Amino acid sequence: MRRTLLAGALLALAAATIYVAQDRIAAAAAGASEAPVFEVDPFWPQPLPNHWVMGAVVGVGVDSRDHVFVIHRQEPLNERTEIGAATDPPTGECCLPAPFVLEFDPDGNLAGSWGGPGDGYTWPASNHGITLDHMDNVWIGGNGPTDSHVLKFSRDGQFLMQIGEPGRPVNSASTAHFGRVAKISFDPRANEAYLADGYGNKRVAVLDAATGAFKRYWGAYGNPPSDEDLGRYDPNAPPAQQFRNPVHCAEPSNDGLVYVCDRANDRIQVFRTDGSFVKEKIVAPMTLGDGSTWDIAFSRDPEQTYMYVADGKNMKVYVMDRQSLEILTTFGDGGRQPGLFFAVHSIATDSQGNIYTTETYEGKRVQKFVYMGLGPVTKMNQGAPWPGRNTG
Repeated sequence: MRRTLLAGALLALAAATIYVAQDRIAAAAAGASEAPVFEVDPFWPQPLPNHWVMGAVVGVGVDSRDHVFVIHRQEPLNERTEIGAATDPPTGECCLPAPFVLEFDPDGNLAGSWGGPGDGYTWPASNHGITLDHMDNVWIGGNGPTDSHVLKFSRDGQFLMQIGEPGRPVNSASTAHFGRVAKISFDPRANEAYLADGYGNKRVAVLDAATGAFKRYWGAYGNPPSDEDLGRYDPNAPPAQQFRNPVHCAEPSNDGLVYVCDRANDRIQVFRTDGSFVKEKIVAPMTLGDGSTWDIAFSRDPEQTYMYVADGKNMKVYVMDRQSLEILTTFGDGGRQPGLFFAVHSIATDSQGNIYTTETYEGKRVQKFVYMGLGPVTKMNQGAPWPGRNTG
């Protein structure tokens, strides 16, 4: 039986490879542009042990070993329908909230779990975002009403540092505290941490990654940030001169630029590391409410040629040329099946170029998209990138 299954899998892979090769030749002859090609792995990750289930998954990061870390929220799990084993009295054998932080090896096996309150630090009221720095330390933010701090742990969950104090008011000019940080990213050469700060404040803040010392901050277009309420986004109004909440990511690139997710304004703004404005890209400008630009990850070639942008409102991932900010193609759509999304929230890449995404709200999962190399762009909206089905 095992040999039969293996033979069938190899035949399917060979057929898919031939199909992709034929389509690439035809598209190249027609002058189509190229972009990275991905296929969803429906068997990643492996099932969790202990009847564990995840709530809204609000962060993903990858370490130097290509281990994938995700962070989720336990509270939004529905006691009546999802965690009967955790009620008092238990209403069934299943299920239990998984620990806040889950670590998976490259094959999708659970390799570690930890998180929650402990000595010496305050766990966020609503943990949000998880990122591994260049030393494989784990950084976590929070977007709860009292989350004006960030946390740093070793990758096995040992507490290292808390920066800021919880319970401080929103103040985008503060050099001591933060305002509901969405995500932390890193510039290894300068040993700096970039905070998307965030759900309360409206700025990018930069820290020394070793000491937590505050270094600089800026708002939209490099302006001094303002905490003024701008009201709802209006696609027909002139571009807002300040970020709207949430500032959802701030990603440094290898060539000294910083890409910022101004989520509710449907835009990506690009800065130099000193906060000087370079350019911007409006993405799906008619998107209201949650906005279109949720998170960014770069391809792993030295030039970081491509940029992947998670759009949780429109349920897709944009594949973009990083320098020109041109959208080359997209994959995903709304749905529950592999390769589809419900509120795709966070995105990361590993050393092999594979993409990992998480889904918040009722999505409650992490998915892996396997990098298949470059291929011609034959359609803008690919839908679910199932094996052998899409070629770019």
